[in-house]
Amino acid sequence: MCTLYLDAFSGISGDMFIGALLDLGLDFNILKSEIKKLNLSGYKLQYEKKNKNSIFGSDFDVILENGQKDCGISEHHKHHGRSFLDIKNLIENSDLSDYVKTHSVDVFHEIAKAEGIVHNKPIEEIHFHEVGAIDSIIDIVGSFIGLEQLNITEVISSPLTDGCGRIKIAHGEMPVPVPAVMQIRVNSSIPVHQRLDIETELVTPTGIALVKNIVSKFYPLPDDMEILKIGYGFGKKDIKSLNALRVILLKKK
Repeated sequence: MCTLYLDAFSGISGDMFIGALLDLGLDFNILKSEIKKLNLSGYKLQYEKKNKNSIFGSDFDVILENGQKDCGISEHHKHHGRSFLDIKNLIENSDLSDYVKTHSVDVFHEIAKAEGIVHNKPIEEIHFHEVGAIDSIIDIVGSFIGLEQLNITEVISSPLTDGCGRIKIAHGEMPVPVPAVMQIRVNSSIPVHQRLDIETELVTPTGIALVKNIVSKFYPLPDDMEILKIGYGFGKKDIKSLNALRVILLKKK
């Protein structure tokens, strides 16, 4: 039973979180085996250790049958996909653990609720632009598989760091933080700092929805806990500084 600290100095996304958990020691073969319990096809998972900005860490990708990677910028671009109810049924009808199923559905519901408010539609009519695709289903479900496998019982976090400016999507330009991210922050205590020197999205709707679901407190790294291990999950943003999520495994001294 351990505590996980998220050092989100360069934002957070689903693939960054899974990459960080793999770097921390999550068994990739177990992750693949558990994800196979979902009735999904047309993808393969890719994981490699690499150096980025002179830091050694882990890179996680979902590669679709057409060879497309989950590269971050694909988020917000999908005009079609599965409805929230489709995804909920997919997860609940699987043989995954109750913990993974419950938390995964909760995260999708959080995003569906935010998208519904942004687009003025009921949750039942939301077809996810970001999370309807295979890659994002895997990102969310895989995150809870990782937390369960690593026996993490508490998650705390630094404030999140996002960029600024605008990103281009199928509908045109969108401000950063993007509307779904802003909506998920409503009635929450999630602190987000913006870097005005980085003109792109660093915190995705999936990333902040995961944070809202799993993080109990936001404060600096505790000085009364022992550091057991550190992991880095690399992002896909081409920015001047390191685009990674650092996770720190802690236990009480």
